[in-house]
Amino acid sequence: MRVLPTLAIAVAVTLTGPARAGQAFCSVTDPAWTLQPAVVLPLLASLILYVAGIGRLWTHAGRGRGVKPAQVCYFLSGWTAVAAALLSPLHLLAERLFTAHMVEHEILMALAAPLLVLSRPAGAFAWGLPLQWSGALGRWARRRGVVPLWRRLTEPLTATVLHAIAIWAWHVPALFEMALRSEFMHFLQHLSFFATALFFWQAMLCGAQRQRGTAVLDLFLTSMHTGLLGALLTLCPRLLYPAQTAWAPLWGLTPLEDQQLGGLVMWVPAGFVYLGAALLLAAIMIRGSTAPAMKVQDAIPG
Repeated sequence: MRVLPTLAIAVAVTLTGPARAGQAFCSVTDPAWTLQPAVVLPLLASLILYVAGIGRLWTHAGRGRGVKPAQVCYFLSGWTAVAAALLSPLHLLAERLFTAHMVEHEILMALAAPLLVLSRPAGAFAWGLPLQWSGALGRWARRRGVVPLWRRLTEPLTATVLHAIAIWAWHVPALFEMALRSEFMHFLQHLSFFATALFFWQAMLCGAQRQRGTAVLDLFLTSMHTGLLGALLTLCPRLLYPAQTAWAPLWGLTPLEDQQLGGLVMWVPAGFVYLGAALLLAAIMIRGSTAPAMKVQDAIPG
């Protein structure tokens, strides 16, 4: 089948500029990175702050104290995944190929977000700030009600509903293609995907033990509704995103095949992530019924 090798090609190739009809413009020797200040600066700032915090914490408390080496690995892996999705040639390719766009979204929501949540970076960030800044920030957050708001946003039901709304709303054809035409709307799309994914995975992986049953159900439901959306895109007989898929023939795909392959990315790989997390939590619950209480993070290798 022509579509089978296309996903690998979509991730590997890069765009070098405008193309004439029927002429591919992919090149692996001239990579095109997207270095937008609105993305690069927050990423660099977060990395510098995290590394500085880890260095200061381990200098005072000893290596591995306060923040485990595994957490550092989770953070660096999650940070790299965000950078790969938003800065690498994949991002530019995603503006021309629907399949690549789906890969980019799933990297943010189903890979980077859970890794960053598992890293529990708040402590390292606090150590990275000057002492008076971190104290003032903590007092401001408590006074302004940030902590109660965060707790509400990371309740399993709230987080699941918000994440579902973001996923389904942005795949409405009119909104999806609006994001292609507007830089601000594209930024808002990615921000809503990533922020709600962080709320969601925080609720699923770091919630109270009494909420694990709810988290298992929410993960299962999320795998079902994202799988349903992916299946609809895969099996839909008509084109829903004509602007996004218009460049597909340059990769040997019809626009409809591009849409279907993108739906398959959401249907199968992403669905397995949510379902796998549900099974992991269920296993922890079963073990917890006959063993001392265990945190989700402690059950994950590393």
